[in-house]
Amino acid sequence: MDKGEYSIEHIMPQHLTPAWISELGEDYEEIHNIWLHRLSNLTLTAYNSKYSNSPFLDKRDMPHGFKDSGLRINQWIAQKERWGIDELEERGQYLRNRVTEIWTFPVSDYQPPEKQMDMVSLDEDVALTGRILSKYSFQGAEQPAASWVDMYQQVISSLHAQNKAVLTKLAVSQDTAADLTLHFSTSEDTFSSCRQIDTNIFVWTGTDTQYKINILRKLFTLFGVEESELVFYLRDEENPEAATGSRHEIRKRYWEYALPGIRAAFGNNGPFSNVNPVTNNYVSGFIGIPGVCINCVSNFDGVRVEFYLGMPAKERNKAAFDYLFDRKEEIEADMGAALEWSRLDEYKASKIYCSLADVDISRETDWPRMAQFHAERSAAIFAAFKKYLEQYFNTAI
Repeated sequence: MDKGEYSIEHIMPQHLTPAWISELGEDYEEIHNIWLHRLSNLTLTAYNSKYSNSPFLDKRDMPHGFKDSGLRINQWIAQKERWGIDELEERGQYLRNRVTEIWTFPVSDYQPPEKQMDMVSLDEDVALTGRILSKYSFQGAEQPAASWVDMYQQVISSLHAQNKAVLTKLAVSQDTAADLTLHFSTSEDTFSSCRQIDTNIFVWTGTDTQYKINILRKLFTLFGVEESELVFYLRDEENPEAATGSRHEIRKRYWEYALPGIRAAFGNNGPFSNVNPVTNNYVSGFIGIPGVCINCVSNFDGVRVEFYLGMPAKERNKAAFDYLFDRKEEIEADMGAALEWSRLDEYKASKIYCSLADVDISRETDWPRMAQFHAERSAAIFAAFKKYLEQYFNTAI
């Protein structure tokens, strides 16, 4: 208290030691990826450097540790004998309750003017040369970007963090006939303009926007990441498609039309209860399991409803898919319809879906059929999978 110097402390440290791996158990990697920076795992201390990566009981019992802390936020932590998934979930709920008591939600009838950005995902066939990038979203996380080059570097760096072997192999390759090897090098002197990805990996940036987009598509295939995981947000004032009748305006009007029926199909507090109309071609309803959701998708050549397994670890998605596939007959019997089962071995995610063809989001006469399909099938998929998900994840949904 005398020093008045506090910093944020990760209770479960940013770099796991063997002791912490043993403490977290066999799912240590997933727990670390999901919970590291969440409020549940954060506190305040004036002795951050002394805590370091020490085991939990050492952090608790050392001089100036959690038991010795004068801060009330640490008193709850000091009562625990271990630090794992149970404690993280319990503290998360405790802090949520305290936060909603301290900072009550304000009531106002003010409605700010709506500012709608043009959104384009990597899997859409849209020319982006000359467009101005405002921000982007990769794997569900929005990031600012001052330019297309910044986005290019940041996304490639994120891919590299997931699997360092891919770009390392491209950078050291001497095969000049291979397209992607020409874009990466171990020396910045190779290119007239480049950005650094890792200590000895540089990417060539002396290309136009559309060329960078094409390279990203090829990289996503190598890394096994779906192109739809990357979404660009374009500045409105430079958006030539902002006029009434653009695909984005049509999509938003369709979701305004369809979402009330989708919500009603689930009753109160369903997966889509907090989902608002968007300009994207899909909306996602989350069921309480991180990375697992139900997607309603609308295109110009049909619609579909997907059960989407997109957890951080690829092997977790494939294991959950295999568990459900072993119960395919029972699930489809509950659905009353056959489903498409796409394990997607080359990608991180897996999906199971049903489709309705011969409808077009640009034809408003098709909207009643589309909206009915989205409402009925999303509720049916949720009901058919719920029991098996609860069994597999050992949690109530």
